[in-house]
Amino acid sequence: QVQLVESGGGLVQPGGSLRLSCAASGSIFRINDMGWYRQTPGKQRDLVATTTSAGDLRYVDSVKGRFTISRDNAKNTVYLQMNSLKPEDTAVYYCNAEIATHYGASPRAYWGQGTQVTVSS
Repeated sequence: QVQLVESGGGLVQPGGSLRLSCAASGSIFRINDMGWYRQTPGKQRDLVATTTSAGDLRYVDSVKGRFTISRDNAKNTVYLQMNSLKPEDTAVYYCNAEIATHYGASPRAYWGQGTQVTVSS
């Protein structure tokens, strides 16, 4: 069984910063891509940023220059540093990871429980 546990959300004023963390635990053989998505009420879950196991990064245009994704492979953890936050960044942020649970297994996607980020004065 695999779990993704997120932390670091909260309330912040516009222009402020937050750092999200997501740690994967359980039966893990290999982790491929890890990333962050966000969702607001009534809308689909959208990509924010992803990182491959080799360190290739991808960002949605609206967060480029403000958000930084990173990962610690030794800790099976992915981070999202969010700076210059705007009210439109308000959403529930979800961690995602492609994980193979044992040798020969096909990787599948796992999701965290979500953490609320609210940007408001």
